[in-house]
Amino acid sequence: MADIPTILSVYGTRPDAIKMAPVVLDLKKRKSLRHISCVTGQHRQMLDLVLGLFNIEPEYDLDIMKDRQSLEEITTSLMQKLPSVLDEVKPAMVLVHGDTSTAFISALSTYYRGYKVGHVEAGLRTPNLYIPFPEEANRRLIDTICSLHLSPTKSASDALLREGMDSNGIFVTGNTVVDAFLFAAEKAKDHPLPDPISELTPGKIVTITAHRRESWGEDLQSIAKALTVLADRFPDIAFVFPIHLNPIVRESMMPVMKSAKNLHVIEPLGYLDFVALMSRSYMILTDSGGIQEEAPSLGIPVLVMRDVTERQEGIDAGCLELVGTKTDRIVAFASRVLEDESLHDRMSKAQNPYGDGKASWRIGNILERVLYSKTITLEERNSDPYNFIPLGSGVH
Repeated sequence: MADIPTILSVYGTRPDAIKMAPVVLDLKKRKSLRHISCVTGQHRQMLDLVLGLFNIEPEYDLDIMKDRQSLEEITTSLMQKLPSVLDEVKPAMVLVHGDTSTAFISALSTYYRGYKVGHVEAGLRTPNLYIPFPEEANRRLIDTICSLHLSPTKSASDALLREGMDSNGIFVTGNTVVDAFLFAAEKAKDHPLPDPISELTPGKIVTITAHRRESWGEDLQSIAKALTVLADRFPDIAFVFPIHLNPIVRESMMPVMKSAKNLHVIEPLGYLDFVALMSRSYMILTDSGGIQEEAPSLGIPVLVMRDVTERQEGIDAGCLELVGTKTDRIVAFASRVLEDESLHDRMSKAQNPYGDGKASWRIGNILERVLYSKTITLEERNSDPYNFIPLGSGVH
């Protein structure tokens, strides 16, 4: 085992666990690589549900979650606990995903310890360092200190090139969330909706998520008001809102939402339950990044309740619409989609720009070549639609 490169994947929230799960499963199959998982537990219950679905048993669990934990507490706890894992494993590469605090602090700790960092979902950008907060700063900082950029789309890789990153370390792979989602969607075909929404009529459902830190307070209250107005305006539609566990989200939104028979505010769902809910929906209202990438695979229109998005490809393709956080605008555009079949049909038929379900396979191939200092042949280069190679001149 000493001659086989070790890859340590560090993840800790529900979103990055979902997106890293197919990468972990792919790497576990490869005899040329040794893979070890370390979960931080930044999310606990939601993380464990994802690990169970994908049948992943991490070798390390740092278990850092505390009630109402601050960013400083997450940072301090992780910086204290991760170095001993790094020194014990001595990885050839540490993989982090996306823009969570787990990803950034893990990358920083890895950098401090002198190990290499690979960033899955590298290069996503908004023009505002504070939106989303702290995710925008997290991903920019990770990309600054990592040596391997695994970008989901060409526009993400272009952002890295504009920032002066080494082109030989940038690869376009597609987004691993599509891999995970297709896996779960197949299982969800015959998966019943859980109580208390088990009797809802497919196609008469609007699914909602809202939780972003930069929206805490007034913006989440505005979203909550919009949900109340929409539920009143469309009594034949079930509006289902699995509300986030974060108490600040609940305190912002629960007092504002008025009771309505067709507005179902429920506890968070496991990933498979949530995919089953999405697949039965007519429309989705969300501020989630991952859902912006997942829902187009189902042909479901998505209204993004944020002022900016780092996933411009979906806007350009026509499957997403950026509606902001203000009550009137959310209500106006959601009403249009619910009332105008031609608009709904147009958004539903837009092609998913985020991947083909093979991103994890590409990442595994890239890691084999990088860690064994192998080149990628011209035949391989031409055979893959995502051109899974460095963008510079280092490949023959």
